[in-house]
Amino acid sequence: MALNDKLDATKDKVSGKVKETTGKVTGDEKLEAKGKTEGLMGKAKEGLENIKDKASDLAEDVAEKFNDTVDSVKHKKDN
Repeated sequence: MALNDKLDATKDKVSGKVKETTGKVTGDEKLEAKGKTEGLMGKAKEGLENIKDKASDLAEDVAEKFNDTVDSVKHKKDN
């Protein structure tokens, strides 16, 4: 996950929790709901970034295996 994306997701989660808690303490249901929503958005962003990271890692693994296979075939052809 890119640092900016991590910070953005964390910011949303923390800000959401602060708003949610403030809403609970003050009895402001709208602020509480807004905080819950913002926190969920942060978690969703974090999940999406984790999926991107896993997809990127998988693509790198596939490319590496492909290159290894090509190198192996070239090596066999040269011998």
